[in-house]
Amino acid sequence: MRAAWVAQELLQTFRTRLGEVALVPGTDGVFRVELVRTPGEEPVLLWDRKSQGGFPEIPPLKRAIRDAVAPDLPLGHTDRAGSA
Repeated sequence: MRAAWVAQELLQTFRTRLGEVALVPGTDGVFRVELVRTPGEEPVLLWDRKSQGGFPEIPPLKRAIRDAVAPDLPLGHTDRAGSA
């Protein structure tokens, strides 16, 4: 359920700036957020539940994705939360 919520948040925030948000079934509580800029390119790991301990907070995750794919995109309250 949490993975679906995160995916929905990312799709709503980035709309056409992301080519795809994919949910891949796994076992043992796997939750990873990877960014692939171009097909065939090695993914950049943005979050790994196993090594980082739990699910990410949405504001820093959105900022990391924005910085990688759309640095000009204002995130409104998400940006303000990061500067507090």
